[in-house]
Amino acid sequence: MLKIRYLNGKRLYQAVLAGGDAVIQDQAYLNKINVFPVPDADTGTNLATTMRAIAEGTRSLPSIKATLKSMANAALGGARGNSGLIFAQFIHGMSKEIGSESHLTTRSFGESVSRAVQHAYRAIAAPVEGTMITVIREWAEAVYRNRMKTADFVELWTESLAVARQSLRETTQKLQVLARAGVVDAGAKGFVDFLEGVLHFMSKGRMTRGAAGVESSWTLEEIKTPSKDKCLEFRYCAEALLTGTALDADGIRDVVRGFGDSAVVAGSEERVRLHVHTNAPQELFQALKNWGTVTQIKVDDMRRQYEAAHAPKAKIGIVADSACDLPQDILDDLQIHVLPFPFSFGEQQFLDKLTIRPHQFYEILKTSSVHPKTAQPGQRVVLNFLSYLASHYESLVFLTVSGKLSGFYDACRRTVAELTGKKIALIDSRNISAGTGLTVARAAAMAAAGASHDEIVAGIESWIPRTKFFVDVDTMKYFVRGGRVSAAQGMIGGILHVKPILMLDEEGRAVTGGKSFSRAANMAKILRKVRAVAAADPIHGYAVVHVHNRPRADIYARKLSALLGRAPDFIIDAAPVIGVHAGIGAVAVALQSGA
Repeated sequence: MLKIRYLNGKRLYQAVLAGGDAVIQDQAYLNKINVFPVPDADTGTNLATTMRAIAEGTRSLPSIKATLKSMANAALGGARGNSGLIFAQFIHGMSKEIGSESHLTTRSFGESVSRAVQHAYRAIAAPVEGTMITVIREWAEAVYRNRMKTADFVELWTESLAVARQSLRETTQKLQVLARAGVVDAGAKGFVDFLEGVLHFMSKGRMTRGAAGVESSWTLEEIKTPSKDKCLEFRYCAEALLTGTALDADGIRDVVRGFGDSAVVAGSEERVRLHVHTNAPQELFQALKNWGTVTQIKVDDMRRQYEAAHAPKAKIGIVADSACDLPQDILDDLQIHVLPFPFSFGEQQFLDKLTIRPHQFYEILKTSSVHPKTAQPGQRVVLNFLSYLASHYESLVFLTVSGKLSGFYDACRRTVAELTGKKIALIDSRNISAGTGLTVARAAAMAAAGASHDEIVAGIESWIPRTKFFVDVDTMKYFVRGGRVSAAQGMIGGILHVKPILMLDEEGRAVTGGKSFSRAANMAKILRKVRAVAAADPIHGYAVVHVHNRPRADIYARKLSALLGRAPDFIIDAAPVIGVHAGIGAVAVALQSGA
């Protein structure tokens, strides 16, 4: 067996990569045993994402301290989930507590990990024993006790790992929720996986493939998951990175703690990452904006994650982006998964529909001198989102906003291609807002009724050309502000009081469907278009969408009800990612015909 008398920057970097690789190999198992703090089945995904961020962002430097500082920055920048953030803060604590020596001995290593644990504890608003933090502490205590007994890191690691394994086994005894489920804590198991990977590298001199972990007497089928009502007091898992100078981590932690539970706030005076389970992500991020620049916002719907992992209505998952407008009760009833678009007002970032409500967005839009900028979710975000869902469904059907209006569909094609072995139908809806929403809801209803993947895809392809979307625009101002129309064209349009009608052609491209000098004339023209569609083909469903203009939407709804003999499927305020372009006051009609 190899003997390792010291760690330098390169050896430490390689050892951490080996540990991270072991976690990544075990992520599916960690997801399956994840029942605490909530059974959202993503602990493995979050830890794996954190480990990838460390691997991709760390610089291997001659100096131990410089390597650890680089590692800590990478960890804080890419940490995900409660467990990922605790691990990141532990690494940050190591970077703060390590000395300036070029080589770590077992003695100096033991002393630094002992102090680093306190950094991890301080990051957690309400530490719970019997979880990952307990295993980290008891492992670090074992390292500290044995630091003087041996000068060999392999021997030190072997002895302390035995303590960590025993601590992991005892998590089931310390937490009733784990005992009832018959599992150990998933985050703690991930930390032991990490230690296993490091030891394998130290003793064998190479990476491990697949983590050994702790032997268990139970099987996955025996896991007893708590019911949704008992374990999901808070619906959303909210995370973000705050940047600035002289950031007050304690003050930020107090703010975050007031919005829910499982609060963890980690980092330095320049970078602070936070995690909390909450029912009010909008209010949380509004409260945080005065504490630093809020970036890298992530909000997961833990209710939808729970349903996907433990109570799916269908074997096929239906996915849309947030340019799809559907009421929350329909999304919940049909268990539709929504990937939010990010956008920003200046430096302040938001997630569509999650960290800001439409009415809040439009109030800012009316008064702000800065026009918001929309963006696409990053490739890594999409990859994590789809791979998580694909692990819980037989297949996925993902409908995106029209590829002629956004580059998101093409970007997703590249991401889906990376998910080899996963059955995912990526479909360009060639529509937007409630036009996409009508198709998504219909597909989800088919899935819930037991339709096959191919039947759902065939249905969607037949509905898309029969879905129309007509927009009654109130002002050209927002097209000018967003750069979609030149200032000169906007000035002419304003002088002539032109009120355009926009619609989507067969390829999903926005085209002019007419223009008037009054909104009353616009409404009359749109009603004539609806009448023509209804005369040619029975109407399956329709909806009215408005941009902060419910009174006009209600007028449309009354007239359409009289024309079609039925009320709209829903009336909804358009998503901010839509309203930023259509402008305040716009109203749209989405119409789907055919059986």
